[in-house]
Amino acid sequence: MKLNLRNSPLKADLELIERELEKSIQSEMGLLQEASIQLLKAGGKRIRPAFVLVCAKFGTYDIHFIKNTAIALELIHMASLVHDDVIDNADLRRGKPTINYKWDDRIAMYTGDYILARSLDYMTNIQTPVAHRILAKAIIEVCQGEIEQIKDKYRFDQNLRNYLRRIKRKTALLIAVSCELGAVSAGVDEKIYRKLYRFGYYIGMSYQITDDILDFTGTEESLGKPAGEDLRQGNITLPALFAMKDQHLKSKIIEVDERTSKEDMQKLISAITQSGAIERSYKLSQKYLDKATSILTELPSIPARKMLQDIAKYIGKRKY
Repeated sequence: MKLNLRNSPLKADLELIERELEKSIQSEMGLLQEASIQLLKAGGKRIRPAFVLVCAKFGTYDIHFIKNTAIALELIHMASLVHDDVIDNADLRRGKPTINYKWDDRIAMYTGDYILARSLDYMTNIQTPVAHRILAKAIIEVCQGEIEQIKDKYRFDQNLRNYLRRIKRKTALLIAVSCELGAVSAGVDEKIYRKLYRFGYYIGMSYQITDDILDFTGTEESLGKPAGEDLRQGNITLPALFAMKDQHLKSKIIEVDERTSKEDMQKLISAITQSGAIERSYKLSQKYLDKATSILTELPSIPARKMLQDIAKYIGKRKY
């Protein structure tokens, strides 16, 4: 199943967002612009802008106003990807060379900072004080999450709580805030926008757990990077945590580092997938998804709620 937002009622508005994103990273400094375009052209599902737009439908919807929130949140996400790639020393992002690989870490970090600054510029068009408080708090948590990610690299003794806190800050938070700020920007009642935040949080947790599963079960073509690359880079995700319950398998997992060959990774991936860790990970992902869909029953019965149900269904069946 594929989520084809571009054939939905959001098609024209998402195309507008895409054009505005291209404008947003224009710079008089050629290298900065080239590096930013490199990331933008690598693609992306534009999940966060989509959530902003859908959740704005619960209030007074004006795309020329709402677009500022959607663009700001996608730019924050893009900036975090640049910083993640530096942390992970990644060569590929969605099958394309990363900014740090094509240039260097310093260019990448300044590019990420530039994209973040552009996001804040767009948020100045939102005059609602609560929106700025929500966004500021989110950026603080995202930064804390990036520091935690550095500290947790190759830390094989971490527990489930560490992992869940990390993916909240890495992924779930910005999806939750996208839902919340889309609604806030459209003047939605606080009772509703807080429920939309919770929906986004649960969806985001499920989405990232599925991402982490796909790192073991996907192909290099579908992932845009070698399978098992997260583990090889020292990111201990849910399937690895569950697999390490088996002491024999744990002894093999803790030997992984950046020098581990593709052949050895394939053998280890096979062992992890046969251990039951993938099935256990899917169960936890589904629990978060069930929590998200249960919240939808508490929201007004309008077409936007059906759109959120469709997105949740897509995330539950996502294979890439």
